[in-house]
Formats: sequence, C-alpha cells, structure tokens
Amino acid sequence: MELLGTVTIFLLVCISCLLVATWSRSQKGKMPPGPTAFPILGSVLQLNPWNIPESLKELSKKYGPVFTIHLGSEKVVVLYGYDVVKEALIDQADNFSGRGSLPLLKKLLQGTGILTSNGETWKQIRRFTLTTLRDFGMGKKSIEERIQEEARFLVERIRNTKERPFNPGNYLVHAVSNIICSVIFGDRFDYEDKKFLTLIDLLEENNNLQNSKSTQLYNFFPTVMDYLPGSHQKLIENTETVNSFVLEIIAEHQKTLDPTCPRDFIDAFLYKVEQEKGNAHSEFTTETLSRTTIDLFLAGTGTTSTTLRYGITILQKYPEIVEKVQKEIDSVIGRDRSPSVADRSQMPYTDAVVHEIQRFIDFLPINVPHAVTKDIKFRGYFIPKDTMIFPMLHPILHDNKEFPNPEKFDPGHFLNADGTFKRSDYFMPFSAGKRICAGEGLARMEIFIFLTAILQNFTLKSAVDCKDIDISPVTTTLANIPRPYEVSFLPR
Repeated sequence: MELLGTVTIFLLVCISCLLVATWSRSQKGKMPPGPTAFPILGSVLQLNPWNIPESLKELSKKYGPVFTIHLGSEKVVVLYGYDVVKEALIDQADNFSGRGSLPLLKKLLQGTGILTSNGETWKQIRRFTLTTLRDFGMGKKSIEERIQEEARFLVERIRNTKERPFNPGNYLVHAVSNIICSVIFGDRFDYEDKKFLTLIDLLEENNNLQNSKSTQLYNFFPTVMDYLPGSHQKLIENTETVNSFVLEIIAEHQKTLDPTCPRDFIDAFLYKVEQEKGNAHSEFTTETLSRTTIDLFLAGTGTTSTTLRYGITILQKYPEIVEKVQKEIDSVIGRDRSPSVADRSQMPYTDAVVHEIQRFIDFLPINVPHAVTKDIKFRGYFIPKDTMIFPMLHPILHDNKEFPNPEKFDPGHFLNADGTFKRSDYFMPFSAGKRICAGEGLARMEIFIFLTAILQNFTLKSAVDCKDIDISPVTTTLANIPRPYEVSFLPR
C-alpha cells in the first residue's frame, strides 16, 4: 500500500507539472501559424530548397505577414512585408538584434566573428570593429582616395583587353577586394599575386557551389549531410583554406607588431588581444580575430563585386540608360578626373540607376537571419527566445505600391517628376536596425565610384543581342547572383 501511495503521489506531481507547463504555454500564447511540420523533414515538402524566397512568397499569401516554417527540426518565423519588418528591426530593434544562424553559415563561420556571433561577444566585437574601421579611413576621405586609385587600376586593366569580349567578374572581384584588403591587411594585392588569385578563385568557386543541390539541402538536414559527400563538403573545405590564409597573415603580423603604430585592422586587434591577456573571459582572441577578419573580407568582397557584376549585365540590356548616365557624367565630371562621392548629389539619374540596380537584383532576398533575444509577444503571437527570424527583404524591395511594376528595371523608381532623386524608406538592401551591414557606407561609395568610372571611360557592347540578355538571377540559399556573360568595353 505504501508503494502504491508513493506511486500515486509521483503521478499526481507529474500531472500537476504537465498542467502547469501547459497553462504556462497557453498564457504565453501561440506561435505564428504555418504549414504542417513533419518529423525530421520539417517544412521541406512545402518549400522548394532551390528557391526558398519564391516558396515563402506563396506561403505568405496563405498565412499572412508573420508565419512559421521548420528547417528540419528548427522553427523559423518569417516576417514578410515592409511594415512588419520595420516594426521588428527598427521599432523593436533590441528584441530582434540576435543573429540566427542557418546550419550552413554556422558550419562555415563558427559563430565567433562579427557576422554570426551573439550577445556580449557580438556587442564588443562590433563596437571595436566599427571604431577601428573608422580609424583606418572607413567613411573618410582617405578610403575614398583608395577607391579612386583602385578604380584607375581597374579602368587600365579593362583598357588592356583591347575591346575583346570577356567575363569581367574576376576583374571586379579583384578591384573591390583590394579595398577591404588595404584596410584589414594593410595593403592591396597586385592583380597577379598568386596567393591573392588563389583566394579569389576559392571565393568564386564557393559562389558556384552554393547552387548545388547538396549545399541547398544542408540547411534542412545538417546532421545527415555532414556524413555525405557532395559540393557542400568542398564549400566547407574551401572556407577552411581561406581561414588558413588569414591565419598566416595574422602570424606574420604578430612577428612585426608595433603597438605604437598599428598598420591595419589586424594590428589593432592583436594589440587589443595583448591588452586583455589577463582577462580569462575576454572576447578578443586569435580565433575571434581570424573569424572577424574572414567576415570582413567576405562581406567586403562578395556583396559589392556581385552588385557591380550584376549591374553591368543589366546595363548591357538597356543601352539607352547607359547613354543617359554617360551624358550626366560628361556634364558633371567630364573625362579627365576621377569620380568622387561629392559628385553623387549632382547626378540624380546616375544615383537612381545605382539604387535601382541594388533594388532590382535583391541580392539577399531572405536577409541574413536574425533571432529574438528573449521571449516576446509580437503582433499577438508568442515567439520564444533564440527563435530564428527571416526578416525578408524581397517583398520590401519589390513592393508594387512603392515601386510600380517592380519586376521591371526602371531608374524612375528613384526619380521625382522633376528629375530630382527620390529617397525611399523601402530601400534597405543592407537590412536595417542594429544588425544593418557594418560596411554599408563603404559599399555605397565603391558601387558609385567603380560603376561611374567604368561608364566614364567605356561603352558596353554585349556579346549577344540586347533582347536576348537574361537578367533574372541564379538563386542560391541566401543570395541572388547574375548569370555568366561576356561583354566588350569600347573606349569612349
């Protein structure tokens, strides 16, 4: 009888705990609705792993601007539309300032750099990074002069192609990469430097590997895919090679470090590591430095070079737009001096073209994932702490009320009736809120100066008829990238 009583009491306690837990969950509320999730598979049957943005667009029509999907066993809340993204990333910036990590990003970047870290690590590393980048010229005249110098190198390199058709992708990547390299590594690389070329080739290969089926599936089934062969394994291997390259540079810097005269971002970070040696909980370690450097290198190279590469293929399709840009360039800048950021305010049409390129290509349609930093109530729904968030950029940049006929490339989206430049709150290709891209200012300078310098010196001649140019993107897990193409640059 005594045993029976003990068992009875135990069962009553268990039932009570279950009821309390159920009541607690009911008090917090329900998560946003969404498609049925299956064990292990999650929402994979309702999502196209090779075009997730399009799948999410269709789900938003059924479930509204806030809904839940499952990547494998992980819940993800999708925010679809300008109002709901603004409410989250700007009006409730602190609550949505966490970094959600897709399994592939977590595998590649380890969660220790500025891009994928969270909490106190992220706060300290971001604060230090922004301050140090400003010290080394970000947002100042000195960095603009570096971009202008690199643009002159790029123009001369293009001129040496002697009007033959070629894919300018590598030239653009080299030029853009040299800007961030000069800040974090202390110097630009010669275009023929073997290590530099190998590094860029790895980045380009990774861009292509993102299109593979195994890479796309990794975010749904990371545990299984870790044990299977495929392109995702090569992607991981290439990223580790990039990390080894960075570690070599860090080791060279350590040998010649002069704390009184830091040469670049790595020197400044190494000095910070030395200062905090006695702090067992310091966020500043060699590992954090290598990952932060990789984050800056990848972000400072890939986004801007892809935007320029995509922009050139779009402009080939619309020679009449190129003519208008060149007319404005001739009027404001002429042919004899380098374009500058100050010229932008006097060149509304060119500025509109640059903005429209960024809007149209929709480089990161899903956005880099966020996460909520605590349990929150949002639009009547309960979202638990650490839940991953997709604050979608695609429906904002392609909003048909803000940008009529958004699937068409039209600089008029950013022009007033009188031809002056028209700003838009919906223009957020760099995201918004506390996780906005740290290099936004640099990217904007680079895109304007590089593109203007190219059109100042060359007219674009497509290798195919204009009407046959396909400007639709190749969609990967995270990014939209342009299709391969060739173009001839005809001196003006």
